Amino acid sequence: MTTQALSHEDKDIAVADLPQEQAPEKGGNRKRLFAGLALGVLVLGGGYKAYDVLVASRHAETDNAYVGADVAQVTPLLDATVTQVLVSDSQTVKQGDILVKLDDTDARIALEGAEAQLALTERRVKGLSATDLGLGAQVAARAADEARAQAQLVSAKADLDRAAIDLKRREALAASGSVSGEELSSARNAFASAGANLRAAQAAIAQAGASRQAAIGTQSANKVLIEHTTVETNPEVVAARANRDQARVNLARMVIRAPVDGVISGRQAQVGERVKAGQVLMRVVPVSAAYVDANFKEVQLTRVHPGQNVHLTADLYGGKVTYHGTVVGFSGGTGSAFAVVPAQNATGNWIKVVQRLPVRIALDPKELVEHPLRVGLSMIADIDVSN
Repeated sequence: MTTQALSHEDKDIAVADLPQEQAPEKGGNRKRLFAGLALGVLVLGGGYKAYDVLVASRHAETDNAYVGADVAQVTPLLDATVTQVLVSDSQTVKQGDILVKLDDTDARIALEGAEAQLALTERRVKGLSATDLGLGAQVAARAADEARAQAQLVSAKADLDRAAIDLKRREALAASGSVSGEELSSARNAFASAGANLRAAQAAIAQAGASRQAAIGTQSANKVLIEHTTVETNPEVVAARANRDQARVNLARMVIRAPVDGVISGRQAQVGERVKAGQVLMRVVPVSAAYVDANFKEVQLTRVHPGQNVHLTADLYGGKVTYHGTVVGFSGGTGSAFAVVPAQNATGNWIKVVQRLPVRIALDPKELVEHPLRVGLSMIADIDVSN
């Protein structure tokens, strides 16, 4: 064979030539490999840059988002005993539905007492109006008495003057013996009697004037109570009516109704329990008015503003259901600012931590009806910041 015919020198030459022929091929493969790797890195980098510019820069996304709602706490306004509980947890209720009934015995008695007091007050005010007419007549009568006393005083003065003249005449005639002593004594007695009658008339005038002033004062005091008012507008009647209305309200509050549409949660009321005003009996969660609080990093909010569209998905439904919301506004502070023990960045060693700011997102009520949510569920929020 040919191989056997080769000399040892030819074999050495052939072996020596073999690596030299393969070396350029191996080096070329290596260069092509590095070139391909560099090209791949460039393609990936370019793709990432393009994605960042064309897609990522137009969206602000977070999975730190949760469903919330303005939960209505159901509390009694008065102390009473529970007689009926008409709902249970997870039950859907409408605004105005009866939730709890309380014992209304005391409230009914209080209402009856308030209504009776109102009736008495109205009668008393009507009596004041009738009394005013009577007091007016008394003032007129006292004025007449005073006028009569004035006439009597004039008459007494005339009698006194006549008696004085008669006495002087008798005393002048008595010196010449023309008048008897008995006649003189009678004249003196008549003069004294006329003086007494004058003083009595003067006292009667003073008494009549005082009586008239007393009647006027009584009428004025009575008039103050009814002046510029009717029975309906009298302050005492208004106060009694307000007490009656308050008693009615208290009676109505013995029936506790749903303040909003929603789902009953956290029911604690039990029949026979004595509850106090302000005690939480249950909660009504308005699931049809739910919203989302999405906690975005502060560096994500540069281009976020109210009115922007938001796409949301819930862990409850996965990616099969998409909710469409709208940015409503931003919280007044970060979560750490409102913490029970807020961070004291001005003390000790400090490390900057990116903060998160809650963003309120309103949801479409129609979508909530089709796919209900519950408070506290996790959401993924994606805000379109391109507009």
